[in-house]
Amino acid sequence: MELGKEQILSSILDSLPYRVVFVDTNHIIRYMNREAKYHYYQVRGYSDLIGHSIFECHNEKSKEALIAAVEKLKKHGNEIYLGVSVRNERKYINPVRNEQGELIGYFERFEMNLQK
Repeated sequence: MELGKEQILSSILDSLPYRVVFVDTNHIIRYMNREAKYHYYQVRGYSDLIGHSIFECHNEKSKEALIAAVEKLKKHGNEIYLGVSVRNERKYINPVRNEQGELIGYFERFEMNLQK
């Protein structure tokens, strides 16, 4: 069975046990892995978010933090710590760059916060 590059990458991302939501530089959601779809659709009750603004599922404070973080990423910044989520997860924003090093989007990464 021959698999295309896109199908391979999607399968890899679907195998991860945490949420991956890729957002372009206009803050439009372009991709969600299986865990992200489950979390946002089943747990949080949103409908299809792909093609919509990431801000449709963030409050005003989170929106401001994301905009500020993306501005830092545009200046060739690396991963940025955003704080702790209501689910007690550490949140990071990660840049995604093309071969020329230009920012084409970002994704948030969540880690369980085991400290009490």
